[in-house]
Amino acid sequence: MNKKTACTAALLASVLVVSGRSWGDEGLFGYVKGAETLPKGAADFEQWFTWRGDKGTGSYNALDTKTEVDYGITDRLSVSGAFFGLGIDTQDIMFDAYIPKDEKYTWKPAGVEAALKYNYLSPAKDDIGLSQYASLTYFWQDVHSGQNKSVYSFETILIAQKYYLDGQLVAAGNLGLEATSAKRASIDGLPPDFEWPTHPEMEIELTAAAGLTYRFAPSWFIGAEIFYQTEHETEVGQERWSVQAGPTLHYGGKRWWATLTWLPQLQGGGLDYEGQTDTDLHLIEKTKQEVRFKFGFNF
Repeated sequence: MNKKTACTAALLASVLVVSGRSWGDEGLFGYVKGAETLPKGAADFEQWFTWRGDKGTGSYNALDTKTEVDYGITDRLSVSGAFFGLGIDTQDIMFDAYIPKDEKYTWKPAGVEAALKYNYLSPAKDDIGLSQYASLTYFWQDVHSGQNKSVYSFETILIAQKYYLDGQLVAAGNLGLEATSAKRASIDGLPPDFEWPTHPEMEIELTAAAGLTYRFAPSWFIGAEIFYQTEHETEVGQERWSVQAGPTLHYGGKRWWATLTWLPQLQGGGLDYEGQTDTDLHLIEKTKQEVRFKFGFNF
């Protein structure tokens, strides 16, 4: 590290201390991941709530929850474990192979996850921060239909993060790849012509996301996120793609933080359902609206 870089890092660190903030893996964005990791021996508890609604037909509302604990093994390596839940209310929607019937329940356990994040370059010490995230996830509830479905996924994300204006402006970008094996449980009483395959399927999902946020007052950030995702499935090739973007608001205190993000779908394509009028959106697996609120505590 040269003298100029060392002075810049020291200045940024002093700014963060003066503002009473802890930047160790703080969730500045709702969807975009940051490159920071927790310090060695530090821990973080996070709770997420994500509402998804409106498929352009019938009535669709879903609430995803994620409860996560992170721990710093070293200053560069963090590990985490998470527990997922799902609440869903669908009425008058039937999509072949996706939503077979009306379903309603307030909340059920839905899945578990183990993950790690390794930091190659620190945003506070180097010209740009760079980290690698990897996770193994198992779901037993289908987050789209609420039905029983075994879903095994491996995901890896390359994360970049950059501080500008001595930490007042923060930019982050993600490139992700997820491989999934899924198998639906059989359902009795479906119409004879309804498609509900129960053989295993393989899916590959690619994600590109970016966020920019600005500190407009002590501990308060306002910004925006954009999120592109596409999925390729065994039998149909490119099954879907979508672009979501929207504003994000973040508060970061010394021991806790909270983030609120609205991420509506702007454009999408791929498979659609019969009679779909919003032909410029993908509404089988995605929805028109998404809102995420999450908070965390450092200890």
